[in-house]
Amino acid sequence: MDFIQNILTSFIALVPVTLAQSLILAFVVLGIMIPFRMLNFPDLTSEGAFPLGGCVCGVMLASGFAAPVAIAGALLAGFVAGSCTAFIHLRFRIHTLLAGILMMTMLYSINLRIMGKSNLSVFGTPTVFDWVPFTTPGFAASKIIIAGLLGLLVLIGLNSFFKTEKGTAMRAVGANPDMAEAQGINVWVATIGGVGLAGAFSAAGGALMVQSQGFADVNMGLGILINGLASLMIGEALVGKQTVFRQLLAPFIGAIVYYQLVSLCLAAGMPPPDLKLATGLFVLAMLALPSLRRSRGPAPAREVLR
Repeated sequence: MDFIQNILTSFIALVPVTLAQSLILAFVVLGIMIPFRMLNFPDLTSEGAFPLGGCVCGVMLASGFAAPVAIAGALLAGFVAGSCTAFIHLRFRIHTLLAGILMMTMLYSINLRIMGKSNLSVFGTPTVFDWVPFTTPGFAASKIIIAGLLGLLVLIGLNSFFKTEKGTAMRAVGANPDMAEAQGINVWVATIGGVGLAGAFSAAGGALMVQSQGFADVNMGLGILINGLASLMIGEALVGKQTVFRQLLAPFIGAIVYYQLVSLCLAAGMPPPDLKLATGLFVLAMLALPSLRRSRGPAPAREVLR
């Protein structure tokens, strides 16, 4: 009984920290979902765009730029990275996954060039998390409020955009590019714009994370893709993906639930190096679950007749 009480006490203590982290990393999950679900464009650029946004933000903060300007710079850099991935795929007919791997690999060197070293400290510089009144800057409460408000604005804005003519055209390209082109939709513009938008959100997550933790590192994106995929699978299992709003809501709900599961594992005493193994197994289970459900269904009629 004492063991369970200790686990619960540790878990409750970790909730504010992991909630703040999950709301920030939900932007990366969103950057994974948009190409995957909206454009049928499986992409790995987010693992490179996330540290790209962090490196750009870190350098701009260290150079004296205001925190919102640093985030805007990260958004622009992420958009360019995502657009380049889409261009490589469209121009050279390279598979989307390979195009993402190429861009992710090149971004590592680019990030090193941007910072000039492997990591950069920005402790003491003003951040967007200092704007919340009546809270202590740097603590979880201010991060939850700012990241939550930004997430809400993004959710409302994207939901409205994907219901407009341009947003519907982008979704049509993901559903059937040949039919969309026959209807006069520019497939190149929709694909490059959509993947670029996803890269911008991944980079925004990196910029917010740098302002949250106080330093930028070229390796900060290591493993972020599998974490994002796990969050997306959880979110879609909980809220579904039948409508545009549910597809957009799934990354935020999934990220929150996933990182609470991570904090529960840590509270239970799981060593941090084992978290990657647990995440991989969890994603495998979520992907295999639909197949297992189908295999338990009623047998086909011809098998029954036999």
